Amino acid sequence: MALNIAGILDATVSHAQGLGLFERVNTHEPENAPGNGLSAAVTVAEVTPIPGASGLAGTTGRLTLNVMIFAPLPQEPADDIEPVLIAAVDALFTAYSGDFELGDQVRNVDLLGAHGTPLSTTTGYVTIDAQTYRVAIVTLPLVVNDLWGQTP
Repeated sequence: MALNIAGILDATVSHAQGLGLFERVNTHEPENAPGNGLSAAVTVAEVTPIPGASGLAGTTGRLTLNVMIFAPLPQEPADDIEPVLIAAVDALFTAYSGDFELGDQVRNVDLLGAHGTPLSTTTGYVTIDAQTYRVAIVTLPLVVNDLWGQTP
């Protein structure tokens, strides 16, 4: 029993890349300006046990990933920034809803928040390399069975 973080990250990145919306998808926050089009970064936000979903022999866990979508500013026309950003969020939500188990890497995406925060997004701004980006941060909650064995 162990958290297959490499497999889960690969599946998450594959979903994002498969949409054809992003210039690049990384598994780290960008240190340099990501580019002129949409870019994404997948990072780990939290790992925690789920008491109500665990059994007597193994602990089920919740892995929460952040999928950050970056859109550079300024863009013309400025009125297109929000629709493009939220269309990318919508495409990710559709992908995660359609592949509920991330290719059998997890028990399920906690779409509706049965064990905490549901699949959701928040937006804001970030500056990288003196370049401002509009960012959407998708919270991707994943439930993973039997991560840690319980021994008396």
